Amino acid sequence: MGGRSLLVAASIASLITLSGCRRKHVSRQFPPPLNSSPRQTPAPIQSTETGTASWYGHPYHGRPAADGEIYDMEGMVAAHRTLPFNTWVRVTNLKNGKQVEVRIIDRGPFVDGRIIDLSHAAAQVIDMIGTGIAPVRVDVISTPPPRPSRAVGLFAVQVGAFRDRSKAEELKAKLDRNYSGPTKIILRGGDVALWRVLIGRTASADEANRLAQRLRAEVGPAFVVRLDDSSVAAAQAAPAPHPAADSTENSVAPLH
Repeated sequence: MGGRSLLVAASIASLITLSGCRRKHVSRQFPPPLNSSPRQTPAPIQSTETGTASWYGHPYHGRPAADGEIYDMEGMVAAHRTLPFNTWVRVTNLKNGKQVEVRIIDRGPFVDGRIIDLSHAAAQVIDMIGTGIAPVRVDVISTPPPRPSRAVGLFAVQVGAFRDRSKAEELKAKLDRNYSGPTKIILRGGDVALWRVLIGRTASADEANRLAQRLRAEVGPAFVVRLDDSSVAAAQAAPAPHPAADSTENSVAPLH
């Protein structure tokens, strides 16, 4: 009887030991998931562009940005005409080599030759507050997850922006006569309201760029903008939170 008890005890001990080994083995096979935040594991650079940067602060601080969140001029955020919201970019001031990383939450700048509008805080980091503008290189370092097919980004071409709506109506009528793409006028509010004239609606950025090249040769300054349905609807319904400017005749000088 004593021998049989010892045998049973030894068997139980062996099972416990084997069970413990199996649990340890499983824990090694399934470690906790890594943090996949775009700030910590940025995607490879997908595009680079150079041009002029500007910055914006008041009176847009505390108002909704184009993606719907509240714009904080002391946050590391920025506006871009075409990059998807929540794209992270690295901006390098080509005059001094200083860099800053910002997240795209807004649309703009709507002035020919400019490629990005930085928050006040981001502009401070690369030392461009005093000058207001600076030559920069913008490198995409992280992009958001792909959007559902039903929400594919659309692109148009901005051809002008005017204080006087009648001037915008004249340009729209000219475009309607000479081009087949749909045209629209969108109000951009702020200290000085502007009427932006857009043409085209396509899911292809390349197609939009070809139209922009044609318009630059035949009409004047033109550049591609992304059509975010929510921001376009908001711009049509109420003054937009972002300053707009353009180099066309009767347009407004930069507000920042």
